[in-house]
Amino acid sequence: MSERKKVSLPTLFTKKASGEPIVMLTCYDYPTASFQDEAGIDIILVGDSLGMTMLGYESTLPVTMDDMIRHAQAVRRGAPHVWLIGDMPYMTYQPSVEDAIRNAGRFMAEAACDAVKLEGGAEMADRVNGIARSGIPVMGHLGLTPQSASALGGFRLQGKSALQAKKIVDDAKALEEAGAFAILLELVPEQVCRVITERAGDCIIIALGSGLHAHGQLLIYHDMFGLYPKFKPRMAKVYADAGNLILDGLKQYVGEVADRTFPQPENWFEMQEDEYEELKKLMEK
Repeated sequence: MSERKKVSLPTLFTKKASGEPIVMLTCYDYPTASFQDEAGIDIILVGDSLGMTMLGYESTLPVTMDDMIRHAQAVRRGAPHVWLIGDMPYMTYQPSVEDAIRNAGRFMAEAACDAVKLEGGAEMADRVNGIARSGIPVMGHLGLTPQSASALGGFRLQGKSALQAKKIVDDAKALEEAGAFAILLELVPEQVCRVITERAGDCIIIALGSGLHAHGQLLIYHDMFGLYPKFKPRMAKVYADAGNLILDGLKQYVGEVADRTFPQPENWFEMQEDEYEELKKLMEK
């Protein structure tokens, strides 16, 4: 099997131009990253969703840059060929353009990311522009933006009314004009995603629960394999119920240890009998 080539920004724009869908997933750890790289995933997002899926928080807000850097480093080691995006956590870019550039640079320098992602529309255009002008590719994020979930009324569909939809469409254009190479549309109506995709120029549109008409699709890895029992979003397709498979295995392990059917001789090691006899002699001295 030939070695997979590193995904680059020209690779992604070539796919966009040819109408070939771009495949994107979240990932937070080395072994999962290795599987995703081997499977041929184009883009991995080390999302601040790791605060919920990996760290057990109730939201993404407590996640720090150090959390993100550590997980992004692990993912990069496991997936050297993908286009890797680091998700800017809460309050690492909102305070100022300088903060945004500094923290985006950490992803590139410390975790070998290829790009960063941040939430927000026109109000974040100057942050996007500052990061892009610093030579760092940046993805925008519109629709359901988890860091602002409380202001949006919770984790729900965004842009249902014409007025709300127009705001998202305008925000997408503002982010593109600010220099975003891509925009993630999370939980917006299919028609809104289609309008934004049709209007996009030099910008890649990725959908999460927003329909078929984007240039690519994103799923949360833990959702697609049943690995986050607290929440099962409608927008996610479960490709394999790994969560229940793991739970069944854990229960079997507990039972086998309890009834002493594990371990068996093939699960342990022994020393040579003459060495064991020598050990007993040494212990008698």
